[in-house]
Amino acid sequence: MKTKTTFADEYAEPPAGSATARANADELGIPVITPATAAVLTVAAKAVGAKQVVEVGTGTGVSALALLAGMAPEGTLTSIDPENDLQILAKETILAQGVAARRFRPIAGRPLNVLPKLTDGAYDVVYVDGDPLEYVEYVAQAGRLLRSGGALILHHALWKGQVADSDDDEPLIIREALAAVQESERYATALIPLGDGLLLAVAD
Repeated sequence: MKTKTTFADEYAEPPAGSATARANADELGIPVITPATAAVLTVAAKAVGAKQVVEVGTGTGVSALALLAGMAPEGTLTSIDPENDLQILAKETILAQGVAARRFRPIAGRPLNVLPKLTDGAYDVVYVDGDPLEYVEYVAQAGRLLRSGGALILHHALWKGQVADSDDDEPLIIREALAAVQESERYATALIPLGDGLLLAVAD
C-alpha cells in the first residue's frame, strides 16, 4: 500500500526540467524539496499572481523551476545562493527549458548581504530554503520585501520532525522564526507537513 506521502508526490505534476535538476542534486549529494512541496510552490506563485519572486537557496534549480511554473510569463525570479557553481548549473537547466534568460536572475552571495539591497514591498513571494540558523533574519527581511497580499514560504519548517520540542540549534532557530511570523499579526499562516515541512504565510 502506498503511503500518503508517496501518493502526494506521485500526484504532483513536475515542471519541465525538474528531473534534470533532481538528478544533478542527487549526483552532488544535495537534498531537494519533494515533488509535492514543489507543487505547493507552483500553486502559491500562481495564486498570488506572482511577477516578482525572491528565492533564498538556489540549489540545482528544483524550487526555481517550480516557482517559475506558477509565475506570470513576464515574471522574474531573483535567486540568491553563496554557491556560484550551483547557480550556473541551475541556470543551464532552467534555460534549457526555454525560459527567457531575463526571467531568472541568480545572485551569488550571502543572502543576508543581498536581501537588504532589494526593494521594499516589491515582491509577490519570498521563498526561503537557506541556512536554518539565519531563518529569523530571513523572516525579518521578508516582512520588508513583501507587498500586501504577498506570500512568505519557509522550507524545513519542521526540521526533521524536531521543531516542536528540540533545543538543538537548527530546530530552535526555526521555531523562533515560525513564532516571529505568527506574532507579527501581519500574516495568515498554515504549517504544512509535506516533506520537511512548509510554512505558507500570506501578508495583509
